[in-house]
Amino acid sequence: MRLNGTARRDPESPVDLEQDRIEVDGKLLRIAEKLYLMMNKPRGVVTTASDEKGRQTVYDLLPGQDSWVGPVGRLDKASEGLLLLTNDTEWAARVLAPERHLDKIYHVQIGIVADEGLLQAVIKGFRTKAGDLLRVKSARILRSGERNCWLEIILDEGKNRQIRRVFEELEVEVLRLVRVSIGPLALGQLAKGSVRALTADEKAELDDAMGLG
Repeated sequence: MRLNGTARRDPESPVDLEQDRIEVDGKLLRIAEKLYLMMNKPRGVVTTASDEKGRQTVYDLLPGQDSWVGPVGRLDKASEGLLLLTNDTEWAARVLAPERHLDKIYHVQIGIVADEGLLQAVIKGFRTKAGDLLRVKSARILRSGERNCWLEIILDEGKNRQIRRVFEELEVEVLRLVRVSIGPLALGQLAKGSVRALTADEKAELDDAMGLG
């Protein structure tokens, strides 16, 4: 390795990635540009880099690019909607941190017509055998049919399959689950399966919502 033109053999030599010139085997190392992407994940696509069952993954939907990005949290195979991807691992951890209380809004179709009692039950939630409290922050009816309805569910924390597990406890079938926003960032008109970069304003609004502005 050469640091600012001088050979260095100590792998623990301190460096400033933004100012120092670092060469390895004659190649100049460059800091990867930080990428912040949003995807409208379709149902049936898994949020992993590869799948032993050969199922389509979110990486199959990404345009060809040199920099690695990883999903910020997960949407299970049957869930759809807004998924963030980034190579900024510190920022991703902040988005997921429970203490940020970043609201995430879901539109959920269930197999019955909801009433006020059901809404209060999902807000109250239940305790698992491990002692975790599973509940939602708020719930309201968006529209109803004769046999099913759509609800707006808001979470300010993210536990594995949280919404589905709450409804499973109440023996209510979830027909569709779509994440439509994360904090101030809305899915909007992004087509299913499409990916785009966050605008500077969108990134700034997310940072402000997390107290990072």
